[in-house]
Amino acid sequence: MIVVTGAAGFIASCLVTRLNAAKFNDIVVVDNFAVERKLANLTGKHLREYVDRNEFFDWLDIHHADVEFVFHLGARTDTTEQDRAVLDLLNLDYSKRMWQACVQYQLPLVYASSAATYGSGTLGYSDHDDALLPLYRPLNPYGDSKNDFDNWAINQPEKPFFWAGLKFFNVYGPNEYHKGRMASVILHAFEQIRKTGSMTLFRSHNPNFTDGGQMRDFVYVKDVVEVCLFLMHHRRNSGIYNLGTGEARTFLDLALNTFAALDRTADIRFVDTPEDIRDKYQYFTQADMSKLRGIGYERPFTRLEDGIDDYVRNYLVPGAYL
Repeated sequence: MIVVTGAAGFIASCLVTRLNAAKFNDIVVVDNFAVERKLANLTGKHLREYVDRNEFFDWLDIHHADVEFVFHLGARTDTTEQDRAVLDLLNLDYSKRMWQACVQYQLPLVYASSAATYGSGTLGYSDHDDALLPLYRPLNPYGDSKNDFDNWAINQPEKPFFWAGLKFFNVYGPNEYHKGRMASVILHAFEQIRKTGSMTLFRSHNPNFTDGGQMRDFVYVKDVVEVCLFLMHHRRNSGIYNLGTGEARTFLDLALNTFAALDRTADIRFVDTPEDIRDKYQYFTQADMSKLRGIGYERPFTRLEDGIDDYVRNYLVPGAYL
């Protein structure tokens, strides 16, 4: 059996699809299944069992001998969440319990970290030096919670025999319909263009960047799950890894390619970045991917143009799921 937490969410549900495609059908999905808007992400998938996240550790005490691998992707992912108690409970304390259970039962573990741990990027975006982890200053409590766990994990005297933390950069793709404000800019652009024929981007408040010239490392969710599958089979070289493409692209690139995928003439307008996030806004992120490449991951990452075209034409237009 393979355990996937946060299984009804965006990335995890896409991972379940990829595992099914690789003939892994004994999948135990763990989540808060009372959140009905996410449940469509699991429709039609081959699953062994649904387990509520609050009952999972009791379940694992009974079934651990049958578990082969754990993907811990469940978390409070709202980057605007200000309640640190909620983030400590779901992102830090729950992850500590997962780690300790995997140590106890000798289960390999891949867990979700985040590029938000890097903060403004003043120390770069390299995953090679764990000594930098305590020096990062995330820009929001969500990033703090992820960085706190990375720091805790790296300093544990007892570790799972294989473990990897994945610092997800800006992931986009199918199955994010439920994410609201936290969905990728591509989904928001698609909805705006379909409704109004135009779309808005944040105006730059940094003299080093033009309007729409803010840059992110956008990574397609299909690439993310390929890395997860690679690590499940690899089970060596434990550590924390970036998961982006290694190439930053502008929001203007993203917008123009979304219009192109919809066969529409581009009409892009700019609005001020909201006050509540303006002083915490990242103008540039780009993953250093040499560490993952160095352990043998050779598959190329999807170009932004190709990822947007696939996402829009094959999923957003028909309202399809991966």
